[in-house]
Amino acid sequence: MLADVGHVIVVDDDPTLRQMVIKYLEEHNVPGRAASNRAELHRHLEGAQPCLIILDLRLGQEDGLDLLREIRSHSDVPVIITTGHRPDEIDRIVGLELGADDYIIKPFSLRELLARVRAVLRRQEIGRAARARDPERGGYRFSGWKLERRGRKLVDASNAPVPLSKGEYALLLAFLEAPERPLSREHLLQATRIHEDIFDRSIDVQVLRLRRKLENDPSAPRIIQTERGVGYVFTVPVEPF
Repeated sequence: MLADVGHVIVVDDDPTLRQMVIKYLEEHNVPGRAASNRAELHRHLEGAQPCLIILDLRLGQEDGLDLLREIRSHSDVPVIITTGHRPDEIDRIVGLELGADDYIIKPFSLRELLARVRAVLRRQEIGRAARARDPERGGYRFSGWKLERRGRKLVDASNAPVPLSKGEYALLLAFLEAPERPLSREHLLQATRIHEDIFDRSIDVQVLRLRRKLENDPSAPRIIQTERGVGYVFTVPVEPF
């Protein structure tokens, strides 16, 4: 269990779904509050800040993406977006690029939603702890590997150094700072700052190079997996140090 969990705001114009989600979260010790539109969400945000927002991108006459932009303009509160099936794929991609932390497709199981809520809150706690450290010290451990930020040094399970280019290091760092979370190609391009490279604009090429260094079988990757319609996800747990 996560310690000191605050409340979650569920933003959805379906009253039955709102109450069902809130009831389930509260049964699992996650307090919840309901909002059906922008005005109700804003009233909640004027009080105690939530630990997370679950935001439906289809809010009747209102645009959930616009609401996500508003949230991100003044807050870094974690947001899980909910969307429909394939016709809403572009919304999921845009939502992730606007700063959503995860997404779940309707109809979803309440058990999966709770797991995603807990995972996002856990990553938030890890991120806060990492930011409290000197950004040029420490690093990350994952699946037998270790990345040391000082010196930009990657070592494998046998403690042998593995050289990384600047682009590979920046890409790996972007993954390690957001593990087990779908990341869009645009997000990764911005994180690695390779827009200026006129000869290599494809994040897919960077991912392929990194897979060749991390994966036992780059053709069947287990660490960096493709998230269809979105981008990539770093699938293994990460431990900051």
